[in-house]
Amino acid sequence: MRHSVTGRKLGRPTGQRLALYRNLVTELLDHEKITTTLPKAKEIQGMAERVITLGKRGDLHARRTVLTMVYGPKIAGKVFEVLAARYADRQGGYTRVIKLEPRQGDAASMARIELVP
Repeated sequence: MRHSVTGRKLGRPTGQRLALYRNLVTELLDHEKITTTLPKAKEIQGMAERVITLGKRGDLHARRTVLTMVYGPKIAGKVFEVLAARYADRQGGYTRVIKLEPRQGDAASMARIELVP
């Protein structure tokens, strides 16, 4: 039984799954919208919101935590300079997930996750 067990396994070992999440969050913060499968989009939504909230906090510990959650200091810099200023007066809800039509090859449910303006 899966009592109080959260998260999706997505058919991957733990290390690969966490690397996938970091990669998707990094691409989302870099391009500000990505298209992926619906379960992956729902899974990274909370991580992306947490990164932006840390960016709004702006202290050294938050910066180091963000660097563990995204790839590259360039993206971390964007979080603290651009995105933190954009969402300074917003109390959460920085991303939205929009369902798309199924993928052509295997009919997987697709979604676009994007940062709200």
